[in-house]
Amino acid sequence: MDTQDFFNSSKDYKLFFADLQIHSKYARATSKDISIENLEKYARIKGLDLLGVGDFQHPLRRKEIDEKLKEDDKGILRTKTGFPFLWQTEVSLMFSQGGKRRAVHLLIFAPNTNVADKITQYLGSKGRLDYDGRPIFGITCRDLVKELKEIDDKIEIIPAHCLTPWFGLFGSQSGFDSLKECFLDQTNKVYAIESGMSADPEMIWKLNENVNIVSFSDAHSFWPWRLGREAVIFEIEELNYDNIIKAIRTGEGLKATIETPPEYGKYHYDGHRACNFSCSPEETKKLQGKCSKCGKDLILGVDYRIEKLKKDKETTIEKRKPFFKLLPLHEVISLALGISVNSKSTWKIYNELIEKFENEFNVLLNVDEIQLFNFLKNELLTDLIIRNREGKINIKPGYDGMYGIPLIEIQEQQKKLF
Repeated sequence: MDTQDFFNSSKDYKLFFADLQIHSKYARATSKDISIENLEKYARIKGLDLLGVGDFQHPLRRKEIDEKLKEDDKGILRTKTGFPFLWQTEVSLMFSQGGKRRAVHLLIFAPNTNVADKITQYLGSKGRLDYDGRPIFGITCRDLVKELKEIDDKIEIIPAHCLTPWFGLFGSQSGFDSLKECFLDQTNKVYAIESGMSADPEMIWKLNENVNIVSFSDAHSFWPWRLGREAVIFEIEELNYDNIIKAIRTGEGLKATIETPPEYGKYHYDGHRACNFSCSPEETKKLQGKCSKCGKDLILGVDYRIEKLKKDKETTIEKRKPFFKLLPLHEVISLALGISVNSKSTWKIYNELIEKFENEFNVLLNVDEIQLFNFLKNELLTDLIIRNREGKINIKPGYDGMYGIPLIEIQEQQKKLF
């Protein structure tokens, strides 16, 4: 949608940009430097107003939370400088149901310290909490929802990255064909699903599950090309747990989501990474699901899965929210310069833009083309920032755990950079 129309529209309340799927250094495959201090620092640079605290049930993470954050009377954890966090964690459930092995990741949110303690005690009764910030339990999604809701109805459970092949609720490898098939008699207690990077709301609407869609980064590091790459824009009167959960459950106050283009995600297309082979769902059908190079089964991506599960009718208009498809600013700069996202030159331009225009989301969504060009003196980069805002950057789709690759036309490369 048009960003100017969105931000110029009448607003009853303040907009809050939130990324509520975060991990700590105690989860596997995460940065050892993903501290609360670094999360706050780069959240402010990104333009985020609220973060999930991540992995709160892990003993060492909980110690860090208790030492560095203080809870207010609205269920919000705050740093000494006032930056807000929400009680949040993610669990991995592995179980058998319907004659198949299942694996699903679920986000869990708690309204306050007391309930977070009860959740930790409950999870501890199901297995170890000290070996991984995202612990694994052998219980069903249905049972987890039922038993957590018996602790406190304000606890929120949201399926994470709902379409990824492994660990997605609808995933091709270990998921279900519908919410009802997974959660059974507890389905009415699941109010939202998280899109994940390889899908966007327009794709998920085809499933007609008629629940709200949220989007979060699943950040394993604090770098701004990871943190906040997907987020929710809430429009609420006051930042508190009740208002956030009401928006997620009812859609009132859930203003919009920020998505990466689904092609950028690791599982958008079908493919076989070992053979460096990927293809569209149409080609997969012609190949009968086999790799054209080695003959092994392809890992079926999100695009294929959507085509298989889509319904005749899509999600109702009332449930649909606006969304913006954006590559992180580092990706756009590196594309223009033809260098890595973490290079000194990329960081130099990034930091100059933040210093001038306050935060990354402001650059990505609001600063007009003339202002950008007058500051950057770079036609190509200015053009790419605007095209990114319009969702018009081409991307070679990701597959089988490989990120998608942003592309630039040859004629664009010939434009003068500086």
